[in-house]
Amino acid sequence: MWQDLWVALALMLVIEGILPFANPSGFRRMLQMAGEMDDKTLRNSGLFTMLAGLVLLYVVR
Repeated sequence: MWQDLWVALALMLVIEGILPFANPSGFRRMLQMAGEMDDKTLRNSGLFTMLAGLVLLYVVR
């Protein structure tokens, strides 16, 4: 179980590193836009992302 958690964490880091590596200026603009969003919008997008991840995990497993 712990090995699966470390694999998932490693994959998350690889995936999150793709955008700043491939398009640093686009990543910077995205971060600026996220910084201008209100808390409710950020929370909703975080909730949607977590739910999408759970659904994907359920489908894959």
